[in-house]
Amino acid sequence: MTNTRKKVLVFRELPPDQLARLQAEHDVTVANPRLPEQAAAFHAALAGAEGMIGSSYPVNEDLLAAAPHLQVISSVSVGVDNYALGALAVRGIMLCHTPGVLTETTADTIFALIMATSRRLVELANHVRDGHWTSNIGERLFGWDVHGKTLGILGFGRIGQALARRAALGFGMPVLYHSRRPVDLAQAAPELAGKASHTPLDELLARADIIAAVLPLSVQTRGLMGAREFALMKPGAIFVNGSRGPIVQEPALLAALDSGHLRAAGLDVFEVEPLPMDSALRNHPKVTPLPHIGSATHETRRAMAELATDNLLRVLAGDKPTSAYDLRTA
Repeated sequence: MTNTRKKVLVFRELPPDQLARLQAEHDVTVANPRLPEQAAAFHAALAGAEGMIGSSYPVNEDLLAAAPHLQVISSVSVGVDNYALGALAVRGIMLCHTPGVLTETTADTIFALIMATSRRLVELANHVRDGHWTSNIGERLFGWDVHGKTLGILGFGRIGQALARRAALGFGMPVLYHSRRPVDLAQAAPELAGKASHTPLDELLARADIIAAVLPLSVQTRGLMGAREFALMKPGAIFVNGSRGPIVQEPALLAALDSGHLRAAGLDVFEVEPLPMDSALRNHPKVTPLPHIGSATHETRRAMAELATDNLLRVLAGDKPTSAYDLRTA
């Protein structure tokens, strides 16, 4: 009888029931390379690994070279910028990810950042906590309306469209979006027809009151928002990044905030994560920083883990996964 059990390396913790699903069918090693006490076990397991599942760890060409039997990686994420896509394609290693299940939650987070930055919610909550609320606040602490303002969205995939629905349908915000090509709203999102317009990048930057980045990280988008782009934004505009940190040239963002050209920034992602203690973004009075929580709810993280586990089990069984990443686009 042929042994169908394969060697699986779990490189980030899974919910116990999802780990049990893997262990019922395969020989599983759990080793988180970020933990010093588990790093050696992780690297040792690479030699025999046929499947890997996890997230938020760079799987580069050197790591792949140490895994000669690898057939599939199932990432508990929608983004794939941690993976050496070219090397995966050359080796014929399948990469799976978890789009769809985190769309609405991530859009919630990004819109929450829009609200928080414009209404200065974190700053004013701290004003109360620090004991400074001793009388009615004056104009110096007023925020700015969100409803009716023009929202510019960089990227218009699932999350960008979900964000546009919140803005246009819930807050009466005209929406401009920039993507590689216009989206057929009548087909993809009929509720947004007539409410969201494909717009050239420079025009979007000049017209929007609030700009939100919802882009995947790629060669084309890395460093997209620099000094030129921030200078094109309206004086007093707000910038929000809910996609990937390296899309933004952080010194240029800081300069735009310090000069007063930009009113505020809401950031869920940074070029280096966790954010270094000496980063000027950490305590900047005009920045609302979050610890990369776009999909961090109990419900969504469970759904991501379930989908990633499904993907891995399907591939190792010789079946088609629910959500494979198309490496031909890399």
